[in-house]
Amino acid sequence: MDWTRGHAIGHGSTATVSLATSIQSGDVFAVKSVELLQSEFLQREQQILSSITSPFIVSYKGCDITRENSKVMYNLFLEYMPSGTLSNAIQAHGGRLDESSIRNYTCQILRGLDYIHLNGLVHCDIKSSNILVGLGGAKIADFGCAKRVEKEGPIAGTPMFMAPEVARGEEQGFASDIWALGCAIIEMASGSTPWHNVNDPVSIIYRVGYSGHLPDFPSCLSEQASDFLDKCLRRDPRERWTASQLLKHPFLVGERNSHVAKQIQESNSSSNSPTSILDQCFWSSLDESESLHNSVLVPPSSESPASERIRGLSSLSGMPGWDWDESWTTIRGVSRDEGDTIMDCIEFKDDIVSCRKAMAVVRSC
Repeated sequence: MDWTRGHAIGHGSTATVSLATSIQSGDVFAVKSVELLQSEFLQREQQILSSITSPFIVSYKGCDITRENSKVMYNLFLEYMPSGTLSNAIQAHGGRLDESSIRNYTCQILRGLDYIHLNGLVHCDIKSSNILVGLGGAKIADFGCAKRVEKEGPIAGTPMFMAPEVARGEEQGFASDIWALGCAIIEMASGSTPWHNVNDPVSIIYRVGYSGHLPDFPSCLSEQASDFLDKCLRRDPRERWTASQLLKHPFLVGERNSHVAKQIQESNSSSNSPTSILDQCFWSSLDESESLHNSVLVPPSSESPASERIRGLSSLSGMPGWDWDESWTTIRGVSRDEGDTIMDCIEFKDDIVSCRKAMAVVRSC
């Protein structure tokens, strides 16, 4: 596919996200790009997104490899929506949402979580800034920290939204996404992070993992909403309700029946509508996340001393950058079908050797 790269939307620790336009169709999409030799994390995201399809998940549009400014780049094409993130929506409504809006967004996020959990996936970084809002409602985005539930690996995510068992480095399963959803509900209802009185990552990891405390429930929530939140924020992951169970909770039943069908219809009819997709896989503060592509954060073992696990989670940092480029560059890349491997897509013979080195780390996309 021939496409045109527009200005940068966001710049993370390794990847840059830009607007892009298909020359053939004129469709607008977002492209997340990184140098091929550093693209393992982006290829993980591509593997996951290309295997799932849901009106409650940001759409995967394809990927390719290009040569730009003497660099070989791996590009992931994603749905681009106009209304930004749920975090933006909260701020646009005065710093908090009314309960009807909270119910609506929560239902849509849960539908997405229910879908990916049924497909054996854990998102690992649910929060309002990773939920995109468009004409069709809310969609889960940024799968850079996601993993198959059966696979062991380093703990990843955002400290402020980590479940207790994740903060302790013990496990990161479906229940950890439910805890993070509860934290996102607190964001929507209060405009504040769930642990708003804690100031640094080390303190938050200790507070979440070892103190026995729960976040404060917003007083503005109804009895039903508070009960729903209680089912999400159980310190014991075995006591948390699943996504399927929560969809049947009285707080959501009416919303699910009255709005989900409309959401699906609008989502399907606005697949090219422009969104803000940022590379969130870095964290220099409590609200930022660390992806699997960076250093290991917490070894998946409960035998590691608590102090070591906290140190591992708090040792990484990186400041986000924002690049705005008004020029447009035409990219003639090699389009990729879902079954293609990286080597199928490279036209640049001078780069074959370096690309094979990359393949030693990343076997396929």
